[in-house]
Amino acid sequence: MKYLLLLSIMLCIVTSSIAQNTIRGTVIDQETGAPLSFVSIYNITNKTTTSTTLNGTFEIEGVVQTDSLQITYIGYEKSTVLATENTTINLSPVALSINEVIVTASREQGKRTEAPVAISVISTEQIEDNRPTTIDQVLNQTSGVYMVDLGNEQHTMSIRKPMDYGASYLYLEDGVPIRTSGVFNHNALIEINMANVGRIELIRGPASSLYGSEAIGGAVNFISKKPTVLPSGNVSIQGNTIGYKRIDLGASGTIAKKVGIQFAGYYADQSDGIIAHSDFDKLALSLDLNYYISKKTELVWSNSYVDYYSDMSGSLDSTDFYSKQYTSNQTFTNRQVNAYRSKLAFNHYWNDYSKSTAVAYFRANSIQQNPSYRVADDFKPWIPVGNPNLAHGQLNDNSFNSYGLILQHKQRFDWLNSSLIGGASIDYSPNTYQSNYISIVKNDDGVYESFEQTDSLLADYTAHLINVGAYLQYKIEPTKGFNIVFGLRYDYFNYNFDNALNENDFTSILEGANSFYQFTPNLGITYELSKDAGLYANYGRGFLPPQVSQLYVGTDIPILDPVYYNNFEIGGWVAFAKGNAKFEASVYRMDGQNEIISVLQDDGTSISQNAGKTIHQGIEYSLMAFLGKDFKFRIGGTHSMHRFTDFRVDGVDFSGKKMPQAPEWIANAQLTYKPSYLKGFLFSIEWQHINEYFMDQQNSVSYAGHDVFNLRVGYTWKSISIWGQIINATDELYATTASSSKWGQSYSLGRPQNFVIGLAYKFQHKK
Repeated sequence: MKYLLLLSIMLCIVTSSIAQNTIRGTVIDQETGAPLSFVSIYNITNKTTTSTTLNGTFEIEGVVQTDSLQITYIGYEKSTVLATENTTINLSPVALSINEVIVTASREQGKRTEAPVAISVISTEQIEDNRPTTIDQVLNQTSGVYMVDLGNEQHTMSIRKPMDYGASYLYLEDGVPIRTSGVFNHNALIEINMANVGRIELIRGPASSLYGSEAIGGAVNFISKKPTVLPSGNVSIQGNTIGYKRIDLGASGTIAKKVGIQFAGYYADQSDGIIAHSDFDKLALSLDLNYYISKKTELVWSNSYVDYYSDMSGSLDSTDFYSKQYTSNQTFTNRQVNAYRSKLAFNHYWNDYSKSTAVAYFRANSIQQNPSYRVADDFKPWIPVGNPNLAHGQLNDNSFNSYGLILQHKQRFDWLNSSLIGGASIDYSPNTYQSNYISIVKNDDGVYESFEQTDSLLADYTAHLINVGAYLQYKIEPTKGFNIVFGLRYDYFNYNFDNALNENDFTSILEGANSFYQFTPNLGITYELSKDAGLYANYGRGFLPPQVSQLYVGTDIPILDPVYYNNFEIGGWVAFAKGNAKFEASVYRMDGQNEIISVLQDDGTSISQNAGKTIHQGIEYSLMAFLGKDFKFRIGGTHSMHRFTDFRVDGVDFSGKKMPQAPEWIANAQLTYKPSYLKGFLFSIEWQHINEYFMDQQNSVSYAGHDVFNLRVGYTWKSISIWGQIINATDELYATTASSSKWGQSYSLGRPQNFVIGLAYKFQHKK
């Protein structure tokens, strides 16, 4: 018996000794509660090191309650803590960082200072501080970016290009395009669930060498929230004085350190808005599951669903706009979007040098419309001919399913600290489009009061889209701080067209196929002058095939060539004032060939046409600085010029003319006050400036530009937050975009002065 007792005592001593010699813990982001992977852990006492695994956990040799651990991670404040048993360590993001981890520039985690591109990051804190009701309210705080608000989350974009509706921007969700190439929609960000966005990374300029076509003016990557380590949840409500209401819900947590669950959603609606016929509602839901198979392997299943409906009030003419008569001549036009996306990502780290990724995805997307922009009067006042009480339009349904696969491998090498990223993708997306002609009755007051659907089909086709791509990106560091990055991508597109109509119908192409292919290279360099300053330069080429609807709808089918862009830029960054200020700037020139322009016809409709040559050039800049302990100031802007260099329409030469909807100066600035004596309080004032620009290709009519001021105040106490906003505090009359044609002038009304109030409750288990 005494031998059994002695053995038990020895086992206890050994077990206690082993426990004391191993320190275990988890590192999480203090703001989001999400685990942080590959964080460096250094035991100061015994000088051993390790790093966190995919789920943020670590084990390191040491003695609990005796040793001290130093925690370091790029973009976060360094932390030193006393080792405790199963400790949870919170890291705070650096308030102003010259370097941080980004993923969009190389499809993999990398340092900002090693990316030879103009890239901006909208952080979790920035999103939380601004409490945006629409995405443009934070995207427009980025230098070189103007997201045009068209009402009810409808939008278009301007990044290194004028405001237009063409396929010039690639919208990504966790690195995967949210729509298939060839079926671009300028309203694509309706399909994003804002409640599930953790941060946003935005590349300005062509990114085709990694992402393929449509990444011309820029690529915007919405990075989803990660499941929190500890149980958490949130609920919020908000509304404004012009009819908008919204509720958000969220829940997150990790089970047994193996399965992370993240749910986020919101429902928003607007009724009796400032403009007649402008009601809308949107339901957006996301569910993400992270399964940590091992310390080096994870499986991520992401799902997103959006159900959206909006009236389409159309734009205002000059009389109604300037007299503030916000009536609408539309009574039945509308847009309905249903979008479901699901992707399954497998990530495996073979070792510290190798990582492989496979992403399979599915999309189901439908946009059904009775569009206001397709309503055309029979009467033409400049001829004059036609019946003033008749018009015509269409009901259409543009839908697609997508089945895709992306494979990628990254390999690092000791030789000159180099790395190689290689990948391939395939996307098959059958696209169906059906359009019915409608006859419209217009009353004597100019209101389109009713319509009658006819049996006349304008289009009824299926286009089978196949996009196959392969890409390589190689980075080498010949000397410390000097990096060279070379990228090359090959894309092959095939549109196989099946028409259900015959040769006498409006859409008369019976069948056929179009193929497009292109190599798109990229070459860039970065050079760190010091730990606080650096330079970069790059050359990139963009490639864009015509969209399906541009090629196949109508009797007068345009012959469109692919669009090419050559982009040259140099830029740099510097931190100063003892790290309390940061300045970034870039100078670019983008030459376009065969740029596709929308040309208005005499009947009020538009057709697409290649412009011969265009030029886009400018300088982008941003400054962020802390003014003492309590104030933070930032300003970002762009001075640019957009011009036709070779463009003719119907014998009229526009060469040398400025492109319409292209302000030469866009700026956004914000001053934020967070008093140290009242933790949780915030006050900010924001200024948005749009300079004068021409409204037409003839450069005969201009919009004067505008300045809009927004005020925000908020207070967070423990788990409760309350905030208020005055949007357009001076009640400036302004248009988010303005154009002119034979039919007159057209203005999209900017938000008039309105007041927003919101209340939120956020729960996060501490331990």
